[in-house]
Amino acid sequence: MVNQFLAELDGVQSSNDGVLVLAATNTPWHVDPAFRRPGRFDRVLFVPPPDEEARAAILRIHVTGKPVDDIDFGHLARKTEGFSGADLRAVVDLAIEAKIHTALRDGVRRPLGTKDLAAAAKSVTTSTHEWFATARNYALHANEGGAYDDVRAYLRLR
Repeated sequence: MVNQFLAELDGVQSSNDGVLVLAATNTPWHVDPAFRRPGRFDRVLFVPPPDEEARAAILRIHVTGKPVDDIDFGHLARKTEGFSGADLRAVVDLAIEAKIHTALRDGVRRPLGTKDLAAAAKSVTTSTHEWFATARNYALHANEGGAYDDVRAYLRLR
């Protein structure tokens, strides 16, 4: 598959001026070196987990259109340090599932609130911790050409 993709990428007959091909992966260390040659996917950009402000915004987006009470997004953002956008989605999904379960049991529908989301957050294991454990090893021991310098800086590794 790698060879076919590169043949398609390199074999463009018309001008590709102004064309930008962007790819994303959460395992850049598994990208075939042939992709990383100059003129192909030769730059690696590190996108860190969302900061507090971004986490609050992500949570706002994920509850849009849901029955919600007054939610303290700032409080939730502080309680979800290290959570990715997908982790935050899981928090909202779990809180909704718990609300549905309670509504079915009690026969009363109630909107989502801060406490519901905070309780759900306690049951979510962040996906970024495991990723950073692996990324740390690559940044320390396989940082050819400085591909993981941004990860090293983020983790404050020397």
